[in-house]
Amino acid sequence: MRSIFLLIPALALTACATPRESCIYDANRQLNSLRSQISTAQGNIDRGFALFEQIGTVVTEKTCQELTPEGDIRSFDCDETQTSQTSVPVAIDVAEERAKLKNLLQQLAPLQRATNEAVQRCIMIHPE
Repeated sequence: MRSIFLLIPALALTACATPRESCIYDANRQLNSLRSQISTAQGNIDRGFALFEQIGTVVTEKTCQELTPEGDIRSFDCDETQTSQTSVPVAIDVAEERAKLKNLLQQLAPLQRATNEAVQRCIMIHPE
């Protein structure tokens, strides 16, 4: 879920980005995702458990007011919905998580090289 929230500002920025910036952003996308996965796995190992983001919704009844066309204030019952996000601990197999982290770390160097090459291509294709 967190990745969705991170993606929204990135999409807003790419809407105003130059072709070069968009190309570099696209070139870095996989590397950024891998780094995020590495960070998550390392955090899970350090804690000994994973965190699941749980979204809760609470609806409360309250009194609302509106201005009528005649200029009077009218009160009425209405519902207000509030959402909250809570991190819930989830049991993991730490050995399995370590194996996953090792695999992710093995992917890092080759992907970093490929990303650097892609960024250089972006710079060549889209000079400033």
